[in-house]
Amino acid sequence: MSELLPFSPPRALRNGQLQTAIGNLPPMPWLTRRRAAALLTKAREWLLDCGDGVRLQGFLSVAQGPANPGHGVDEAVEAAGRSVALVLHGWEGSAESCYVISLSAELLAHGFDVLRLNLRDHGASHHLNREIFHSCRLAEVVGATHAVAERFVGARIFLAGFSLGGNFMLRVAADADAPSTIAGAVAVSPVLEPAATLLALERGWSVYRRYFLRRWSRSIRRKRSVWPDLPDLKPILRSRDLRAMTDGLVAHFTDFGSLDAYLDGYAITGQRLAALRFPATVLLAEDDPMIPAADLARLAPSPLLTVVRTRHGGHCGFVERLNRPSFADRLVVAHFDRFAARPRNRY
Repeated sequence: MSELLPFSPPRALRNGQLQTAIGNLPPMPWLTRRRAAALLTKAREWLLDCGDGVRLQGFLSVAQGPANPGHGVDEAVEAAGRSVALVLHGWEGSAESCYVISLSAELLAHGFDVLRLNLRDHGASHHLNREIFHSCRLAEVVGATHAVAERFVGARIFLAGFSLGGNFMLRVAADADAPSTIAGAVAVSPVLEPAATLLALERGWSVYRRYFLRRWSRSIRRKRSVWPDLPDLKPILRSRDLRAMTDGLVAHFTDFGSLDAYLDGYAITGQRLAALRFPATVLLAEDDPMIPAADLARLAPSPLLTVVRTRHGGHCGFVERLNRPSFADRLVVAHFDRFAARPRNRY
């Protein structure tokens, strides 16, 4: 199902570039964290055992009662009837990203327990795993959902992700090994066709390219500082070119034979989402400067997939008022409520 929903921010906020950048501009981060005071006060770090020796860092905020009463964050509790939301950031974002904090605060206010998850080598997690992050490491994110299912016994698990995080969550929802207690997934501005997104970053506004180059270079240097036995990454950093850096990462740290094979490895266009096991929603703005909306037509049709388009919103923006939940926040909550109303085991 595909639908065009009205999202009409004030005229001053209708520019896609502004919507994309606004979460990083003052006073948005400060306003968002102030609105999320309850979420941040309740948050407790949780190192999730994701299998094969992999650990991912998360921050758990429990909606009802004190955080983790009588239990550590990794101890199993009977949680039948509870709803747990996993929220995943985009590439070179983190559990502290403004859009993650905003959505998580809204979910907590609606009674969800919330886990803000960091991908490998994001946030302050570079020391947890020796091997470097790449976007085809799906098994460990699936492993994180199993860790949540084992911690919250009987709870329904809801998945939300932004940009690359949205791409991951959609792949989890189509993965045969994902836990059966997943209720559904919502992806905001997800990467659809990685090759198209890389091209858009190369040809688009140079501010985005410089932003990702700076953050990725800093992440790689931090990785080498805590794992000095890793191969020398200076030649990759010297290129100062996203395509060349990605090609170098593929050659040195993956088993993919080419850059194109790697990019295809996490594309969700083609038949990838035909295998969806749980209901999923994609939200994408037509003025997104990084994700071509035309690629929505390349998603496999599925009775479990809903595609929502808006004319405005930029990339992970969808801001209507500076100190209020975004349109995306409210849509995620509404679709999670819809997923919760579906009978278990229907899918």
